[in-house]
Amino acid sequence: MDILAALTPEGVSAFGAGTMILASFFTSMLTVTAGIGGGLAMIALMAYFVPVAALIPVHGLVQLGSNVGRIWLLRHHVAWVYLAAFVAGAIPGAILGRYAVGLMPGTAMKVVLGLFVLVLVWVPLPKLAGVPPLGMAPTGFVTTCLSMLFGATGPLNAVVLSKAFSDRMRFAATFASVMTVQHLLKVGVFGAAGFAFGPWLPLIAAMVATGFAGTWVGRHFLMSMPEKRFRLVFNVCLSVLALDLVRQGLSG
Repeated sequence: MDILAALTPEGVSAFGAGTMILASFFTSMLTVTAGIGGGLAMIALMAYFVPVAALIPVHGLVQLGSNVGRIWLLRHHVAWVYLAAFVAGAIPGAILGRYAVGLMPGTAMKVVLGLFVLVLVWVPLPKLAGVPPLGMAPTGFVTTCLSMLFGATGPLNAVVLSKAFSDRMRFAATFASVMTVQHLLKVGVFGAAGFAFGPWLPLIAAMVATGFAGTWVGRHFLMSMPEKRFRLVFNVCLSVLALDLVRQGLSG
């Protein structure tokens, strides 16, 4: 407990810190193995232990570290052209999102996002069956703007990329790369706005370390999983997350 106390910033209990450090391992493993879910699961758990004002920037830095580790392990599979297009849209999206905070209720956005993800996953949409690289620019703009408002837009990025790539390794690597960009921009914007990351760095470093371990374990499951099974697990997990977003929004 003394070690946990040393890692714990003001306002967070030692129990909360230990829970988040352990959860970082399993949520990272979930993201790699199932293709989605870790970021939303992590922010949902952190909401119980982290003060509201610190939740989105701290979650962003934790996820940034986790995704950097994921890129390193899957670096040979990244679709760099898609990433470049995403960056071109994400930068203005981050700027707009910073000024749009508070303009739309977070509950309404969660309902809209959840329903939109369900439509993209289960309704046949022929024109989305193969997203071109340039299609990632508007995706980067919209999802990065939304990410500034309520934290986790991984499902929307994931569903677009799942239409672009049929290979699970290419999907997982490129998804990690676009999420790294998104979280990097988010952290930069909140830092420029005056958020003090310093007191949180020891806890964040511990969560990133366990997250990397979870990524390493999950990578082995990903490599051994048949493509068809991966797609089924991915769609089911994505749908569960989307339904939970709708539930959160409707419950206020």
